[in-house]
Amino acid sequence: MAQTRDWKEMKDMSARLLEERTGENLDTWNQRIKGEALNDEKSLRAWLTLQGVTGYAQTLLVMERFGYPEFFLASADELIDGQYADRPQLRPIFDLIIDAAAGLGEVVIQARKTYVSLVTPRRTFARIQATKDCLQLGLRLEGQAPGGRLEPSKIHESMRLQISLAAPDEVDSELLGWLQRAYDQNS
Repeated sequence: MAQTRDWKEMKDMSARLLEERTGENLDTWNQRIKGEALNDEKSLRAWLTLQGVTGYAQTLLVMERFGYPEFFLASADELIDGQYADRPQLRPIFDLIIDAAAGLGEVVIQARKTYVSLVTPRRTFARIQATKDCLQLGLRLEGQAPGGRLEPSKIHESMRLQISLAAPDEVDSELLGWLQRAYDQNS
């Protein structure tokens, strides 16, 4: 069972955090900011820090004031389509991995501008990122050393291993076994 998410969930989560931490909702904060006449991001961030607003909540308020990046407003499908627009030969590989991940159990597919994370209810277990020539599947496999198809990864510090894929037939039983193992370890 898989569920697809985009940036909207991140925005909603940030708004919840803001209200939980400050007792005031997003609309109230937007009105306060408007009343302060803060005209640049640096000034707004400094003022928010003095108000005790940091992290995701601060970033949300900065975007509310100065505008959201275009990718933040895109749907998950639009983000994924954008990643493969100039490398259509990699899309079938991506689709096979997503289909396999959906069969592992409870998986959230989080689409971002340049990559897609596969997340269990506990944490991210894999990350899919397309390069010019191949698709890199980063895997969170604790205690597993590189070897064979498992290469050291530069994708993300929590994804220390990766498998590079250039053709759909490389999504084979070995790869699916590594994906299952990463899912199990992080569930």
